[in-house]
Amino acid sequence: MKKSLVVLMAVGAILANVTLAGIEMHTTTNTVKEEKVTESVEFQSYQMIEEGEYTKILMEDANYMHYAGKPMLPYYTKVYYFPLGTKVSVECIPKNIEIKHIDKKIMPAPAPKPLSIYYSSDENVGEDAVYGSMEAYPETWYSYYLGGGIVDGEHVTILSIHLYPVRYKPALNEVEFANEFEVKIDYKPPEKTLVNKDEYDLLIICPQEWRDTIETLAQHKESHGIKTMVETVENIVSSYDGRDGAEKIKYFIKDMLETYGIKYVLLVGGKKSYITGNWGYDGPMKHDDSLWYCPVRYVALDDNAEHGYISDLYFADIYDAEGNFSTWDTNNNGIYGEWRLGGKDILDLYPDLYVGRLACRSLKELNNVIDKIITYENSNVKSQEWFRKMLLVGGDTFNDAENIPEGEVSTLWFYEKYMADEFEKVSLFVSDGTLTFGVTEPNKYAGKFAWVNVIKTFSQGCGFAVFDGHGSPTAWATHFVGYASHNDPWVNGLMTYNMDLLQNNYMLPIFVIGGCHNSEFNISLLDFMKNVWTYQPTYECFSWHVVKMAKRGAIATIGNTGLGYGDTGGDRNDNGIPDCVEYNGGYIEDRFFHAYGVEGKEILGETWGTAITNFLNTYDAMKDRIDCKTIEEWVLLGDPSLKIGGYS
Repeated sequence: MKKSLVVLMAVGAILANVTLAGIEMHTTTNTVKEEKVTESVEFQSYQMIEEGEYTKILMEDANYMHYAGKPMLPYYTKVYYFPLGTKVSVECIPKNIEIKHIDKKIMPAPAPKPLSIYYSSDENVGEDAVYGSMEAYPETWYSYYLGGGIVDGEHVTILSIHLYPVRYKPALNEVEFANEFEVKIDYKPPEKTLVNKDEYDLLIICPQEWRDTIETLAQHKESHGIKTMVETVENIVSSYDGRDGAEKIKYFIKDMLETYGIKYVLLVGGKKSYITGNWGYDGPMKHDDSLWYCPVRYVALDDNAEHGYISDLYFADIYDAEGNFSTWDTNNNGIYGEWRLGGKDILDLYPDLYVGRLACRSLKELNNVIDKIITYENSNVKSQEWFRKMLLVGGDTFNDAENIPEGEVSTLWFYEKYMADEFEKVSLFVSDGTLTFGVTEPNKYAGKFAWVNVIKTFSQGCGFAVFDGHGSPTAWATHFVGYASHNDPWVNGLMTYNMDLLQNNYMLPIFVIGGCHNSEFNISLLDFMKNVWTYQPTYECFSWHVVKMAKRGAIATIGNTGLGYGDTGGDRNDNGIPDCVEYNGGYIEDRFFHAYGVEGKEILGETWGTAITNFLNTYDAMKDRIDCKTIEEWVLLGDPSLKIGGYS
C-alpha cells in the first residue's frame, strides 16, 4: 500500500443483476435477483465402452478429469457470477443414484507431455494408488471453488461448481451414477462495491528515462478514446510499501483500479543486460529489481523439470473471491506462487484487469513498437485483405501410436471452429509438404530449411498466426508425421537467427506460439550455459524478438515463459474434441480463439484475460500444478489495450 496515502474506496450500488452462466463447452446466461439460488440439473445416461484392458465412461457435453494415473471420469461445470466480494456457500445433493458392476477398470488419465525436445515417447504413468481403494473416487459428488475476476467489464466473484455424476469404487468394481443434482447456493452480496469508477482505461508503467517517449503512445490512445495515465517505476517504488518492486507495483495497480477504474495495464521494460543476469528461480527474493527496467515476478512452481519462471499474470490478479488483496504468497514466506515440497500457496489466478508487457531493452526497441502500435490502430487493418488471412503452422508434436500430427490438428481446430467465417486459411504443414518443400518423409535438408517457407508466407501478411509444436527461447520447430521420437531431423519453422528476414511491412499478426520457453523474456546471451532449455546462445527470446522488430514481425505475441505442456492428438473420451486442444496448452489457446471468434472480444488484453478465466472455470488450477503453470506462464508481449484490426 502507498505510504501516507488515504485510499478512496469506490462506493456505489451493488450490481442490480447477478449473471449466472452454465458452461459445458458453451455458455448460457440467466438472471438471478434473490440471495438464494436453487437449480435442478439432470443428466443423460452414460455410455460404457471397453477399450483394451480398460473401460471408458462417456457422457454428452462433459468435461473429463485428467489427473495423471487417476480414473478419467466425466464431470459437468456450472459457473455463476456475483458482485465482487459476495459471500457464497454451496450444497449439491445427488438424486436417483444407481449402482452398476463393471468388469474392467476405468481408464486412467495419462501424464501431460512437455513440449520439449527431451520428451521422447508417449509415456504411460500407470495407475494411481486410488485403484486399490474400496472408497469412491472422487471422494465427493461435487466440488467448487471461488475467485475474484472481471467478466464483460464487471468485477465479480466467480463460483465454479464441478458436478461428478459418476463415482468409481475400484476395488469393488462398482460405478455409482447420479441421474440428477439439486444445486443450492446461498449468497450475501458485499455492503459496498470495491470498483465502480470509470475515469481511466489504460495505465502505462515505464522507467523514468522513457517517460517522454511513452507520451507519444499515450496521446495516440487518448485520440481513440482510451483514457490513459502514465506513472514511472521509480515513483512507484519510492512511494509504496512492499517486499520488492513487483509487489509495490501490484499495490499501485490496485490503488489505480479502485480510484480510477483502470482496465488495462501496460508494463514497459525488460531486462537491462543483453549478456547475463537474473535467469531462473532458486529461492525467495532472488531476483534483483535493479536488473530490470520494469520489475517482474518469478513464481516457484516446481514441475520436476524447472523450479520457476516469470508470470505477469501476478500483476493482473488483484483480488481473491472476497475482494482481499491477492498476494500470491499465502504462507507469507517471501516465496511467490509456491508449489513444491517446501509449501504451496493458494492462488486466485483470475485476472481482475488485463496486463501486457513491452519487454524493451532500449529506447530504439520502444520506438519501434510504439510506431507499430500507432500505425496498426490508425490503419483500420481489419478492412485490408492481408488481415483476413490466418496462418497455421504445425507438424507432429508427440510420438504417439496413432501418429497424429498434433500441431496440424490443433491449429486447424482453432481455425475451423472459431475463425473460418471471417478468415482465409493459409497453412504450412508437414503432412502435405507445404512446410517442407513438398517432402513428407524425414529429410534433413527439407526440415533444416523449412523456415524459408515460413519467412516467405509470413511476409505476405496475416491477421493471426498460430504455431503449435516445440519451442525454446531461440526457436520454434516440429517433426515429420510419425517421426516425433526426437531421433529424426527437426523441421525448423522459425528462429531468432533468421526472423530478421521477414518482410511483412506493417502487415502485423497477433502471433500465438505453442511451444516451450518461446516467451522467456528473462533470457540473456550467457544464460544458455546454465539454462538446459536454451540450446543455442541468444540475447533475447523468440517472442519478444519478433515484436520489437521495426515495421515487421508481429504486433504482439502470446506464449510460454517456461516449459509448456500438451497432449496427443487422439480423442480418449470420444467426445469429438481432440485431446491436444482439450487439455493444457492446447486448451488455453482454444479459449483464446473462442474469445475472439465466438465471444467477440476485440481488445487484445480482454481476449487474453477471457481465455484464462474460461480455462479456470473448467479446470481447477489449484488441483493440478500443470494446469496452474499453463495459465501462469502464458504471457502477452504487447499492448493489452490494442484494438484487434485497428480503428475504422
